[in-house]
Amino acid sequence: MRLNDAVGLLAEGGVGSLGPTTWADLGCGSGTFTIALADVLAPGSAIHAMDRDRSALGKIPSLHGNVSITTHHGDFTNTSWPFRSLDGILMANSLHYVDDQASFIRSCAPRMASRRFLIVEYDADAANRWVPYPVPKARLTALFGAAGYSTIRFLGSRPSVYRRAALYAALVTV
Repeated sequence: MRLNDAVGLLAEGGVGSLGPTTWADLGCGSGTFTIALADVLAPGSAIHAMDRDRSALGKIPSLHGNVSITTHHGDFTNTSWPFRSLDGILMANSLHYVDDQASFIRSCAPRMASRRFLIVEYDADAANRWVPYPVPKARLTALFGAAGYSTIRFLGSRPSVYRRAALYAALVTV
């Protein structure tokens, strides 16, 4: 995905109006959505970008605009996170790698000062080797609703170059 498309998906979330905040980008890869998030956050914000691919992390700058970015090597599903008191979590094409999504979502709450997620996923039901645990819109609504999140706002969608299903973005809050 191109950076401007990623920014377009996240921009409607309005997270920049919150003032300086601290976010985690879990399963950040080479940082396309990390940089997109930095583009929409308020100056003085911070992002913790975590991925198990050390070489991908090396492509992420430590500063983008006026947002600091700290990279962390590890698998976000089974590694202790070296950060807490998050104002939000971005999961762009990474929630579909989590086997027990309901438990994972609940486990994030103690690490968050504000329970807020930005999710980017495929709106598809069929699993494959690249999307082993799909999260179509209806499943996202059910998962977060069961975890006590009351607002799920779908921000937009873009065609995917890899699949027939579109990518969608959602802001999820309590």
